[in-house]
Amino acid sequence: MSSLNLWRQNPNTTQPIPSTAAPSPAPRATRPLLRIVVLNTKGGCGKTTLSTNLAGYYASHDYHTAILDMDPQGSSLRWLANRGQKRAPVTGIQGSERGGRVTRSFQLRIPPDTERLIVDTPAGLEPIRLQDVTRGADAILIPVLPSDIDIHAASRCIADLLIAGRIERRADRVAVLANRVKKNTQMFDKLRRFLDTLEIPFVATFRDTQNYAHASEQGLCVHELDMRNAREDVRALDALIGWIESRQQAMPTQPEQSLHLPSALHQA
Repeated sequence: MSSLNLWRQNPNTTQPIPSTAAPSPAPRATRPLLRIVVLNTKGGCGKTTLSTNLAGYYASHDYHTAILDMDPQGSSLRWLANRGQKRAPVTGIQGSERGGRVTRSFQLRIPPDTERLIVDTPAGLEPIRLQDVTRGADAILIPVLPSDIDIHAASRCIADLLIAGRIERRADRVAVLANRVKKNTQMFDKLRRFLDTLEIPFVATFRDTQNYAHASEQGLCVHELDMRNAREDVRALDALIGWIESRQQAMPTQPEQSLHLPSALHQA
């Protein structure tokens, strides 16, 4: 893991450790931070695939990007290890283990120049934690698979988010997307009808394809693949990015909160 671009901060100062890399030739203005939480209490719905594709997209489009991996399996950080040093950098934050020398709150601070923070949440989050995990989020994304079990699980997750998480539909921070879809099937039609009843934006449909696996093996997003058959996947990701970026106008910037992660993550 030593090759990962993991965020480290000197516990004796509030400033990041100076980088040994050459300075950028022309500094640019920092964009306001957007916090993007990928959430579904059921496992296996594609949260990590979605998170890493978002991180890869933003990094490859010159955003200062960080990904917080809350899953004990560390799949997002494995993707980051596969990414290597030749691609646009993504900062990794380990969110599932306690550091021995610093407090949990200090460990989960993010680089102050971060413009897009992607939070890859674990499965099995208890309803009582949803409010803190989503506090300060500008976008909350819920991937749903086309199966009876996943539709039922997504329905419960959304209900918990609206009730225990105290997220209001009219706040327009929550969106759902269909994942690993085979179009023109009865199950996809059932999933689409279910999503249409939620009164929550249904913003993208991601097809069932090996392109995401190929991208993950190389630490890439579908935008970075040199494959003609990835065009449909690129369009789906573009649709999701368009909705996320519309949050920039919808949500007020909170500069003080931008340096810290939700308090639910500061657990023992």
